Amino acid sequence: MPNILPDPLESYLSGLLPDRDETLAEMESYAAENRVPIIGPLVGRLLHQTALLNGAKRVFEMGSAIGYSTVWLARAVGQDGKVYYTDGSHENADRARDYLERAGVAQRVEILVGDALELLDATEGQFDIVFNDVDKHDYPRVFDLALPRVRKGGLLITDNVLWSNRVLEPSEDVNTKAIQAYNQKANSAPEVWTTVIPIRDGVSISLKL
Repeated sequence: MPNILPDPLESYLSGLLPDRDETLAEMESYAAENRVPIIGPLVGRLLHQTALLNGAKRVFEMGSAIGYSTVWLARAVGQDGKVYYTDGSHENADRARDYLERAGVAQRVEILVGDALELLDATEGQFDIVFNDVDKHDYPRVFDLALPRVRKGGLLITDNVLWSNRVLEPSEDVNTKAIQAYNQKANSAPEVWTTVIPIRDGVSISLKL
């Protein structure tokens, strides 16, 4: 995935980060070697900090892969918090389960396998944070389905909203069009206040008013 920031700036920001612990570092290496999409440490730290600032205790992840973002969020919610992991792959879920155990946060995570939108619909209650990183063509549906499940003062956070800068031009690509539609929804809906943070591939943070 091409950087949306100039390479020297991306390298500078990455160079400021503290070293990750052994589990996160191994997950980053595995993802790089096996072309598994993860949010990376810049966005991981943003998620963690945002969850702490929000006082989040109940988080629903839509698209968790090997659980990299799950670790960051589970560490933020604390021992009495809960994160719902979702992914369509049993193999990913099994690998995530092992990483979560090693990271010391497995007891805070419920692992769900299947379609993330269907799993959200089947899980009761409101959430402090919904983190969206599903297949991009589903982004507009996610906004419509997830926002009602976010409590007032809670956050809908979405990754890849700048899509390697492909959102800048009109496109017939289904994924690009869907992300553009999501961005329009998130920035025009009266019930949220949305800011896009241009790190990695763009992160949208919508505060429910």
